[in-house]
Amino acid sequence: MNDWLVNHKIPLGAWLRSGVDALTTNAQGFFDTISVVLGTLIDGLTAGLMAIPPLLFVAIVAVGAWFLHRSLSLVVFAVLSLLLVINLGYWTEAVQTLSLVFCATAVCVAIGIPLGIVAAHRPRFYWVLRPLLDLMQTIPTFVYLIPTLILFGLGVVPGLISTVIFAVPATIRLTHLGISSVPEPLREAALAFGATRRQLLFKVELPHAMPTIMAGVTQCIMLSLSMVVIAALVGADGLGKPVVRALNTVNVGMGFEAGLAIVILAILLDRICKQPMRSGAARKLP
Repeated sequence: MNDWLVNHKIPLGAWLRSGVDALTTNAQGFFDTISVVLGTLIDGLTAGLMAIPPLLFVAIVAVGAWFLHRSLSLVVFAVLSLLLVINLGYWTEAVQTLSLVFCATAVCVAIGIPLGIVAAHRPRFYWVLRPLLDLMQTIPTFVYLIPTLILFGLGVVPGLISTVIFAVPATIRLTHLGISSVPEPLREAALAFGATRRQLLFKVELPHAMPTIMAGVTQCIMLSLSMVVIAALVGADGLGKPVVRALNTVNVGMGFEAGLAIVILAILLDRICKQPMRSGAARKLP
């Protein structure tokens, strides 16, 4: 039986290779267009952020943190941590990483929230979608990094696509969870007062599910940051490049400094984005 199974291997790899070859032959222009558009957007965002002087950028972040939280400790942490990134010499790489994270999060939100809403209203659709989401979250990143590299070429775009594949399931799942957790009596009350489906979605379901949806967006940001090193392997700029260089040269100091900069950005984004969303939702729900 073992020999029979080995001799009758299902050619999954050959099928996938044939599919990628067919896409490369027949639709390369389409993928080149996507690559140019996404690359231009990321480069434009990076240039816009780089045009802001570093100290002014730090001041803007500090003012935003104070406006959102009214927390002096968070403002001090934001200022000191960003000044540390500047002092370590990784400001340019940090801005490039932020651009990649912002673009990946925007794409995940644009894809994930509508799909999560549809999945919550169509249980059969979610039944079909769930195995795909499991696959996207568990398959090793390098497996789908190869076809994205072939289709989109070397640069920031395959890193962006790989980041979106890895991070978008969190947005879809938590949006589905938030919409599905809306109490049925609340829906029935809205329908009893004559609400249309659009009004039911935008005035009842989305406000009730917003804390969960925002938690999915925050998780998407964290997952995107965890992919910066993987994105650097296919040519994306950012803090992943010094980490890869440190790995190749066994430079412990460079690797620690670049890794510390990534950790600082992750903590800062989590503190600034996560808490006001929850507190704002808590104030609205009662």
